[in-house]
Amino acid sequence: MIQWTGERIIPKLLKPTNGMLLEHIARYYFATPYIQGRVLDIACGTGYGCHMVAKERKREVTEIIGVDNDRDTLAYANVEYNHQKVTYVQGNAVDPELPTQLGMFDTILSFETIEHVEDDQQFMDNLYDMLKPGGTLVLSSPFGRGRGMPTSEPFHVHQLTPDEFAQLFERFAQVDIYYQRGVTFEKPRDGVRYFIGVAVCVK
Repeated sequence: MIQWTGERIIPKLLKPTNGMLLEHIARYYFATPYIQGRVLDIACGTGYGCHMVAKERKREVTEIIGVDNDRDTLAYANVEYNHQKVTYVQGNAVDPELPTQLGMFDTILSFETIEHVEDDQQFMDNLYDMLKPGGTLVLSSPFGRGRGMPTSEPFHVHQLTPDEFAQLFERFAQVDIYYQRGVTFEKPRDGVRYFIGVAVCVK
């Protein structure tokens, strides 16, 4: 059995009412209408999201590549969340060779990943290079004190401000930014504090 490591979600070890589990699942459901063709789930973790997408979008999806840097996590994914359309691959999200290794995608999902990498520019370059023209990126991240600033989360390198988050997507042709509160997603409202941003971007 895989051990709990960092913030990896293992649904079978959590209560159905666990807030973090519900938030993570909600992000995949939110992204579902945008998902089609060849799909990349970067930092896929234990694979529950890849499996869910494969089932929910079985007619629209041709292939799903789930990438994670942890071999044991991927071994667990291959056992617990195996699907004929899903392939799990070990890789580093900021490896400049990743686009060459994986090729191009119609849809890229990146949930709660960028706060874990120091070189967020290389990470975004990789995602952009792997996305086909007209393709869609759905990316989420918690907000915080800003790039290079300390965070109370032990596994986060830093947490971007809302403005820094929006700046990540300036090169995309179309960008819509939403804010997550629990399992709901909305445009910003006055007087409401948001902790997680979700961007839907078209190249």
